[in-house]
Amino acid sequence: MKLDPKAIRYLTSEDFRVLAGVEAGSRNHEVVPTPLISQLSGLRGGSGVHRSISNLAKINLIAKVKNAKYDGYRLTYGGLDYLAMNAHQKQKVVYSVGNQVGVGKESDIIVVAHSSGEQRILKIHRLGRISFRTVKTNRDYLRHRSTGSWMYMSRLAAMKEFAFMKALRENGFSVPEPIAQNRHTIVMSLIDAFPLRQISKVPNPQGLYSELMDMILELARFGLIHGDFNEFNLLIKEEVDPEAREKYTPQTKLDDVADADIRLVPVLIDFPQMVSIDHMNAEMYFDRDVNCVKRYFQRKFHFVSDVPGPTFAQAKKNFLKNPGKRLDVEVEASGFSKKMARELEKYMQEVGVDGDAGEREDDEEGDEEEEETDGEEEDEEESGSESGEPSEDHVSGQNDQDVDESSRRLEGLQVSEGSGQ
Repeated sequence: MKLDPKAIRYLTSEDFRVLAGVEAGSRNHEVVPTPLISQLSGLRGGSGVHRSISNLAKINLIAKVKNAKYDGYRLTYGGLDYLAMNAHQKQKVVYSVGNQVGVGKESDIIVVAHSSGEQRILKIHRLGRISFRTVKTNRDYLRHRSTGSWMYMSRLAAMKEFAFMKALRENGFSVPEPIAQNRHTIVMSLIDAFPLRQISKVPNPQGLYSELMDMILELARFGLIHGDFNEFNLLIKEEVDPEAREKYTPQTKLDDVADADIRLVPVLIDFPQMVSIDHMNAEMYFDRDVNCVKRYFQRKFHFVSDVPGPTFAQAKKNFLKNPGKRLDVEVEASGFSKKMARELEKYMQEVGVDGDAGEREDDEEGDEEEEETDGEEEDEEESGSESGEPSEDHVSGQNDQDVDESSRRLEGLQVSEGSGQ
């Protein structure tokens, strides 16, 4: 499940029409019959369709299913990647693809560039990766879960993250700038910063700790709980502090002067697990966010705050007393519905996606596991359903139509002006 963009330049418009036909057919078919692919692609002449199918299968953008009762194919994650990349290219959002800079539990982070040379980040959601990495323990779960539904969930995760990132950005929160979203991918601005987990020393742990707790409370004031607020999802950006030199004295050490010149600015990322403050488990998520920061600062920087909390009761009180704009409500109105949120949350609970508070693979480990599990994923895809009939668990075409409509509404998401943070 790695993005390999090398072959995209050799694909023709007919190839992409056939690939889009397989995607359309996957909405209500576990295995898309070859005649249906030909019909959905809208191409005349069977030879051209079969030639495109052969080309796509050779580079693993579609996969033929063994033991099916009829001749058909299913879309792979590689095929979904190419459809998204082709859309970003047509919209002039992405011009070139660079290196992979991060591997998450269920996403890949890749540097891309605009035609102007501006570097950006492409995030590819890959829900289902954990299930393949624990394929033996999840065998019963995998038997009832189609590849198509994983792709549908990945698309929901991308929609949710884009919607919340856009709303937070427009209300003054320190988050990357969302640029575009297509299928299971998001293009956002590249932040020149380091993950908090990679920083061994900060000049003022108390100040940074206080700023992070204020961010958690401010999110709650806008009706949101991040749900995964920890050192993996916080970037620390360095900015020059022009007011620092005014505090110097003749006794100030040179090292302290260098540190004092720098102001650390936290940037929050990763929003698929964000929930409303009205969520039934909101207090649990809020307390987990707070405790993750407390534990990390104690372990890494040997800092323990003298101030207790903040608590969920305190956050709720501030929310009711001085409410900000309800971003959870505005995002729901913009297209990411409660039904979609429930489906995504149910999936995460089923496969044990519980944030980054537990173990997180580093890039090298992620690469090694990718090589081992690519074969497992292909085996799962090729085995398929023996009958080739749509499974009960497969996502219905109606769901995908709802998602298409929601995606269009999210593109025009307008949120009210920020609170002047």
